[in-house]
This record gives sequence, C-alpha cells and structure tokens, in this order.
Amino acid sequence: MHSKLSTTEARAAAAASLAAHAVVIAGGGPTGLMLAGELALAGIDVAIVERRASRDLTGARARGLHSRTIETLDQRGIADRLLSQGQAHPVVHFHVALDISDFPTRHNYVLGLSQNHIERILAEWVGELQVPVYRGREVAGFTQDDTGVDVALCGGQSLRAGYLVGCDGGRSVIRKAAGIGFPGWDPTTSWLIAEAATTEEPPWGFHRNAFGIHAIGKAENGGSSAGFVLTEQQMQLDSEPTLRDVSEALIAVYGTDYGIHSPTWISRFTDMTRQAAAYRDKRVLLAGDAAHVHPPVGGQGLNIGMQDAVNLGWKLAQVVKRTSPESLLDTYHTERHPVAARVLHNTMAQVALRRTDDRTQALGDIMSEFLAMNEPRQRLAAEMSGLGVQYDLGPSDIDRKHPLLGRRMPDLDLVTANGPLRVFTLLHKARPVLLNLDEPGSVDITAWSDRVQLIDASYAGLWELPALGTVAAPTAVLIRPDGYVAWVGELTQQGLPDALTTWCGPPAMA
Repeated sequence: MHSKLSTTEARAAAAASLAAHAVVIAGGGPTGLMLAGELALAGIDVAIVERRASRDLTGARARGLHSRTIETLDQRGIADRLLSQGQAHPVVHFHVALDISDFPTRHNYVLGLSQNHIERILAEWVGELQVPVYRGREVAGFTQDDTGVDVALCGGQSLRAGYLVGCDGGRSVIRKAAGIGFPGWDPTTSWLIAEAATTEEPPWGFHRNAFGIHAIGKAENGGSSAGFVLTEQQMQLDSEPTLRDVSEALIAVYGTDYGIHSPTWISRFTDMTRQAAAYRDKRVLLAGDAAHVHPPVGGQGLNIGMQDAVNLGWKLAQVVKRTSPESLLDTYHTERHPVAARVLHNTMAQVALRRTDDRTQALGDIMSEFLAMNEPRQRLAAEMSGLGVQYDLGPSDIDRKHPLLGRRMPDLDLVTANGPLRVFTLLHKARPVLLNLDEPGSVDITAWSDRVQLIDASYAGLWELPALGTVAAPTAVLIRPDGYVAWVGELTQQGLPDALTTWCGPPAMA
C-alpha cells in the first residue's frame, strides 16, 4: 500500500465516494485523453480526474505532432480532425532541419498545431465515447489493495478504481505517492518563454550570442503579439518569472525590449531530465510526463506520451476484461521505458549542441556535415519522428529474422474480396488483426476468432520502412491494436499460436 493520507483520512474520503470505475486516469492532457479513448474503444469503464475546471491552457505547451503520433490517430480514424486544423512541415529538427518528405508513410511531416487545439479535438472524441471527466478535482493520494485502488481527491471525495493511471505531469502526485523513483539529471540551463505585445516590431527568427540561442516569432493569434524564447544568463529555478524578467533578458540579448507589454503568459523551463524507475506498481501505472521529463527540444514530449497511451490502453483493457493475464502489463514498461530513455538521450545531446563556445560550435559544424548525408539523416529523423521504434518482442529463432517484427505496420492499400482497404482502417476499433496475404483460408485462428480479425487480402507493391528501406513481403502478419507487428509468417504458421496467446490471450475453450 502507498498513500499520502492517514488511515482515518482515507476512510473519510471513501465515505464521500463519487463512483467506481474499472480505470481512473489522473490528468486530462493529451496523454490522459488518448488513454481514455483507447480504453473506451475496448468497452472499458474509464473516467478522467482533471484538476483544471476547463480545457483552457495558459502558457506555452506542445506545438506539434510527429509522424508516428499522426499515424496512431489515423489508426483510430480521427487524424483528419487534427489535420484540418494544423499546418504540415516536412522536417524534424535535431541541431538542423532533417527532411522527412521521402519517408514511406502517408504522414511524412510534422503537424504544426498547438496543444490547446490537440486537447480540444481529443476531448471531443473522448466525449463521443461517453467518458466521464471529473473536472476541477485534484488527486490527493491513494491506497491500493489486491482488488483495486481507492483514489482520494482534495475536498474529501474519492473514487474506487480497478486500476489507476497517473498522467498528471512531471510533478506527478501518483508517482510520488506510489514511491516510484525519478532518477536523472538536474537542470543546467533555463529559458524564459513568453507571449506579449510590443510597441516596436522585433527581428523575427533566431539569434545567437555568447550565452545561448534565442528566438522571436509571431504569436499564433497574430496581431501585435510576439512569442519569445530567451536563454537566461544565469539559471533560474524557483522564482515565478515576470514581465520585468523578460524585459531585462531582451535588453541583455538585443539591447532593447522592443516596448514589451501586456503579456498573455510568461513561463520558464529548464533542461532537467528524469525518468521513472518503473512504469508500474501493481495496480498503479504512469504515462506521459509523469513517467519522463526532458527539455522540449525536438518537440517529442507530448508525442511519446500519447504513444505511451496507445501502447498501454489495449493491454490494460485486455487485463481488465480478463482476456489476458496481469503479466501483459509488464510489457508496457519493457517496451516504453527504452523509448523514453532514448528520447532523454537525444534531448540531452541537443541541449549540449546549443552551447555557444568555440569547441561546441566546431562539433556542431561536424554534426551538420554528418546529418547532410542520407543514411544518418534517415536514421535520426526516423527516431525523432517515432517511425523508427522497434519493440523487442522476445526471442524467436524464426520471427526475429524478419525486420518487421516489433515495428509499426505500414499502411498498405490492400485488395480484398470486398474491395480496396487500408491497413489502418482495420485498426479503427483498436482490435488485433491477422492479415493473411497467402491463399484465402490458409490461416486458422478459430480459437481466437472472438477477439482477432482475420483478413484475407493481397498487396502488389513493395513493403518499405523508414530508414530501413524495402523489406521482404511476408505471407501473413499479426498486427497488435497499437499497430505494431507481433508475428511474421513466411509460408508457415510456426510461432503463431504462441504469439496469439501472448498478445491476445489464451485460446477460447472449445
């Protein structure tokens, strides 16, 4: 058991219980919303607890979606809702702009879209799925036992949950109450970020000086406002930034503050980098910033949080339904912890390359030359965009020979007896798919037919993966609900029953 409350307080909170749900999600940001949608698609009774009384956000948050995140939204049939609101940019950034327009995906771009809009669209989707959201309430702590979790809310109310997922940000109450360690690296640099009006038009774009890289851009809502990102000469941690701080920072960098006034918001971030030691403690799990924090260079944070949710959602649903054993939840940490660790690694490298001393600039020049080469560009851009993820799905002498195993399934244009069909369309309901490209009827999954879609189809083109290129076309693939390949068949069904049992649960009794 873990709790921030005394036994007496916990009992009092339980007496004022709001409701019971199979899963309670603490935090209604993009990660929490995506997870709620995933669970609701599977028919799970899920609810969100969100401390904000409304969806409105103050301050700078994430401003875009990477290719793999857009693909996951496409897999659920909601990508167009976001695409219609954003602007596509054919590059990702790691020290320099890396072109991804040649990547074999329908979404070979970054979608420029503010977090306000992302949350609004996801909330509308979750609302259509009838997920209750307890707004204006904050989690104070919890206690868990063998059958569930009592979630105590500030004000004396509580919720009972079968499972609790902390999507409550870098200062996660859930993570702290669970006693999960958060090791990593302390900050070395801080940045001021702000949006405000100016009486003089500032110079747009980037500026480098002796202590950092700075940027001024036009505000999203236009008008006379501008957005500022300013590297601070001295790292600041505790004080709440003010307009005067921004003014002084502008004068230090540009020699003037351009008559800055009427701020919409002012904030500060650092390069603190930490990751949860474990993503699960029995019936409590972590996702998004609650599990990993890092500087926002490269725009990866929101994206890997949403991808955490897509990895966790179907697994948790199967465990709640008792289709799969609880051990399936262990694969969430096994698969997602290394992905976030790699993001922490590359953001630390990007911060290091932003230093302005002569030696770092020399290193940066060499990195720029290196990244102008095709293979390094493709490899790093695949990592930044999320398209290069490969999960280690365990030893298999046969399957491990195929590069598709553990990787995202390409969105092929299939030919079926009922007409053309896209692979991603098959994933709209978040159910696993056995795609048979051999003779119709050559694959038998009768014992799993209640939970796995069997699709007989053909495909005439090449199979291509970002950074890897062309791969050998298999005769069958098992696609998990998150769009990753769990088994590859090449004129044989060897290993298929084991893969189905691992990822879809034991076979139904005859």
